[in-house]
Amino acid sequence: MAWGAGLHELPSDTGKVLLKTEGDGKAPAGIFDLTFAFGSMAKLDSVKLPYTQLLGTTECVDDVNSKGYNRIVENNKVQVIDWASSEKMLAVGAQYDLGVFVGHNSNPPQAGGGSCIFLHIWKDSKTGTAGCTAMARENIEKLLQRLDANKNPLLIQIPENTYRQFQTKWKLPSIK
Repeated sequence: MAWGAGLHELPSDTGKVLLKTEGDGKAPAGIFDLTFAFGSMAKLDSVKLPYTQLLGTTECVDDVNSKGYNRIVENNKVQVIDWASSEKMLAVGAQYDLGVFVGHNSNPPQAGGGSCIFLHIWKDSKTGTAGCTAMARENIEKLLQRLDANKNPLLIQIPENTYRQFQTKWKLPSIK
């Protein structure tokens, strides 16, 4: 993990901490909004987040020079395709059958700060991701049943010692 851009403050001595950058292969550490769900099928009734059905035209732009950087777009609905690099989301396959957009570096996105970070289905329990958090399909299904946009769901993703360090200051729940 590397410190990402989210709802949290960075540690006071940022010169000594690793910051998330585009293409570093690290998951962002911090506190992030879980803003919307996506998937390859029509929205399930149990999903209480805004939902984007992936189409052949759905892309997550990871080109740092694009105005669409770190945005999920329909390439047939933009006036100008100004990116040379993106993730064709439907083409990823079963891993993106269900997922959640993690609000890392998204409000507003800063070029080079890392993009296209999701919670999604893993390939298998031994294969890592390029910065996302992946899990078994049944776990993401359970998670999506619990996430409710009206309750402003968050992802808190930091090492345990850092969690304990910031627990009081950030008003984080107690962990065992």
